[in-house]
Amino acid sequence: MEEPDQEFTREILRKVRQIEIRSNRLVSEALAGSYHSAFKGQGIDFEEVREYQPGDEVRSIDWNVTAKMGFPFVKQYREERELTILLAIDISKSTQWGSTHRSKRDKLAELGALLAFSANRNGDKVGLLLFSDQVEKFLPPAKGQKHVLRVLREILFHQNHGSGTDLNEGLRFLNRVMRRRAVVFLMSDFIIPEYDSEEETREDLFLKELATTRRKHDLVCCQVHDSMEKELPSVGRVIFEDSETGETKLINTSDKRFQSQYKTHTKDIQESFARQLRRRGIDNFEFSTSSDYAKTLQEFFNTRGNRIKR
Repeated sequence: MEEPDQEFTREILRKVRQIEIRSNRLVSEALAGSYHSAFKGQGIDFEEVREYQPGDEVRSIDWNVTAKMGFPFVKQYREERELTILLAIDISKSTQWGSTHRSKRDKLAELGALLAFSANRNGDKVGLLLFSDQVEKFLPPAKGQKHVLRVLREILFHQNHGSGTDLNEGLRFLNRVMRRRAVVFLMSDFIIPEYDSEEETREDLFLKELATTRRKHDLVCCQVHDSMEKELPSVGRVIFEDSETGETKLINTSDKRFQSQYKTHTKDIQESFARQLRRRGIDNFEFSTSSDYAKTLQEFFNTRGNRIKR
């Protein structure tokens, strides 16, 4: 008979292997090219100056060298060959919930794996930040299949120390330790607890921290939700419990007026959040626990890649 630790290790390896196989297949079949077009070429390094030639972009003229030499010179750049990808994943208790057999954290783990294997296929570094109401785990960006598999194991099986959500804490840590510009995928359900009485709400503070991250890095917000969080099924009176605070509330889900108000309220919150991100120039996409996250990711890559080409 196997020891419990051996059984757990075997389960870890089995699940990691399953996601590795699926992710590698998706990267090979659909995502490799779209990932490259969405992010490659965003980082450029100065290489040299040369004499101006007809057709060169006027904005690339190096005026200092031009003034010294007496005729125009232009700056030349080369595409940065290597990107740094950071997966910043919310693993608070609210992400552990799901109305089906798949929780939001399961979906975030699978999306994170897909991004990690896409980056690895393109020779990019991958780092990991797990957070709840505190920083749970940080793996500095590195290359290689072995490192990517460790990232995947941590996403899937890290045991939380905190139970609440503090997106600000995760972003503050990220902004402090990530000195080099990176492509940051901030992955969360973005359920932000409110203060009862503060001049600045937690959402205001979060949006300020987001703006700081956006100035330093290429930031993409990936929002996961469960279908029941947007539209409640009519199943009569149900006691709901907040997974982070333990607070309970009795709700009559068959009340049509309540259902309509709930649906409108959640829609308004989502649209307001999306507007706030757009206002700050932050890319985002949304997916559910019951949707094809790989298709959503590819559509995002394609849309972003087309925008960059224009």
